[in-house]
Amino acid sequence: PGWLLSPAGRPYLDSILHKNQRRVFGLLEHPALPPALAVPTVTYKLFLAGRSGVGKTALVAWLGGTPAPPAHHETLGIEATTLFWPAKPRASGRPVLFQLHLWD
Repeated sequence: PGWLLSPAGRPYLDSILHKNQRRVFGLLEHPALPPALAVPTVTYKLFLAGRSGVGKTALVAWLGGTPAPPAHHETLGIEATTLFWPAKPRASGRPVLFQLHLWD
């Protein structure tokens, strides 16, 4: 769990942060890693559905490192957010970069 804060994981964490805040990536953007640290990217699309006002948008904001909306406003249609999350699965022992497309 503490791999991202270790010396081995720190370069991967730095690739998704800007001024200690999670960088917002567009649809075609990707974190820049040096060639020696290139890792496979695994893409997932997560669709969040539920009743109005339960915190779906706040959850996506929290995961993305952006402030949650201060007041409840119903999301009209679908709002898509792209997140990158570096991880080192225990089974493989090799870092991987998860690209999460969150649909709220």
